[in-house]
Amino acid sequence: MSETETTVAETTETPATDAAAEVESAARNRRKVREGTVTSASMDKTIVVTVTDRVRHAKYNKFVLRTTKLYTHDESNEAGLGDKVRVMETRPLSKNKRWRLVEIIERAR
Repeated sequence: MSETETTVAETTETPATDAAAEVESAARNRRKVREGTVTSASMDKTIVVTVTDRVRHAKYNKFVLRTTKLYTHDESNEAGLGDKVRVMETRPLSKNKRWRLVEIIERAR
């Protein structure tokens, strides 16, 4: 009996803050991440990112290009027109904004 009690006590010694941090990082890892090109940067703290995906057509088995416009939060207005950026899904920030800027991969020339 005493051996099983010590093993249970040893496994539960992790602090609650570490467990909370692990849960938070696991939740962040489940968020969608996309890469695309900035097509509009004229709004304040908002950019429009166009993401192009290659999708196989169900009937014809041909690859089709699908484009999606994502309204993205850019806190410091650092992204410019034509930049390649990485965005991450986030909570709704406005009527259309559900993404936030993670990093600028490549600046426009």
